[in-house]
Amino acid sequence: MPRQSISLTKPNDEWLKAQVDNKEYSSKSELVNDLIRQARKQQVEIDWIRAKLEKSENSGFTNDSKESILSQSKSLLNG
Repeated sequence: MPRQSISLTKPNDEWLKAQVDNKEYSSKSELVNDLIRQARKQQVEIDWIRAKLEKSENSGFTNDSKESILSQSKSLLNG
């Protein structure tokens, strides 16, 4: 695994140390890797939402009522 050297602000370093001291993680490296995994997953979700919004914006306007749109959305969510 590649080794990296990073600089942290004092509050961030203290927070990382507290997580390790509380036995949440075995090391700062494990915690940093977990935070990066979470950020990557979140970015995938943001990209998915952004793509859906762009598709919706590009599809044009509708004359459907808000009740009709809500009903259609609920129907799609419920399968």
